[in-house]
Amino acid sequence: MWLGVITLFPDMFDAVTREGVFGRAVASEILSIEFFNPRDYTTDRHRTVDDRPYGGGAGMVMKVEPLQRAVIAAKERAPAATPVVLMSPQGHTFSQTKVSAYRDSAGLILVCGRYEGIDERFINHWVDIEWSVGDYVLSGGELPAMVVMDAIARHLPGTLGNQMSAIDESYLDATLDYPHYTRPETMASEKIPPQLLSGDHGQVAKYRRREALKRTLNRRPELLTTMTFGDQDRELLLEIFADRQPD
Repeated sequence: MWLGVITLFPDMFDAVTREGVFGRAVASEILSIEFFNPRDYTTDRHRTVDDRPYGGGAGMVMKVEPLQRAVIAAKERAPAATPVVLMSPQGHTFSQTKVSAYRDSAGLILVCGRYEGIDERFINHWVDIEWSVGDYVLSGGELPAMVVMDAIARHLPGTLGNQMSAIDESYLDATLDYPHYTRPETMASEKIPPQLLSGDHGQVAKYRRREALKRTLNRRPELLTTMTFGDQDRELLLEIFADRQPD
């Protein structure tokens, strides 16, 4: 997969592209990434990328021309029909569903805004998709772009040492993850759930599924409204509801 990142601060991505899962994907050439700094596409000696907003107000607005030239340069390097994605708090919420939808794409161009905003004419003419990573405002689009990059990279074949880690991820079936445990077996007075020590794979799977459903019901019940439940899930949910009822 090819990723083009349009950013005023490409150095922010150094650690991400060197370390961890994403770094391994880059080193293994599962992913290739290129950066396009709008300042490199300015025509004045001050390399100006922003200006005051029409109508007044606080902050500065990113200019159309440097961003436009950066996108054109990225498109020349990108696979055919690569979409341009603006990281924006006004965008649709980025989710596991979108990870699944775009993990097989040949490429993405991620635009990282800065300052008070981006000239709307650039968005209207050059942006195909707007994604938000949450209902809050950050200083720029770089951190959201890193979130998108990492989430997608995990699902590219060969990125994870054990691809079952991606298949078994939380949110893939609209549930949160089940609790995890490792050694020591006893910590203070808290012991590992006996189902995990049983050696019975069926019992382990049932316990984990029950805990995933229970955690989702307690913390994010709205996620369950998108699910179609099988017989075992319905049975486990009935058990969970029974446990929650007072004696």
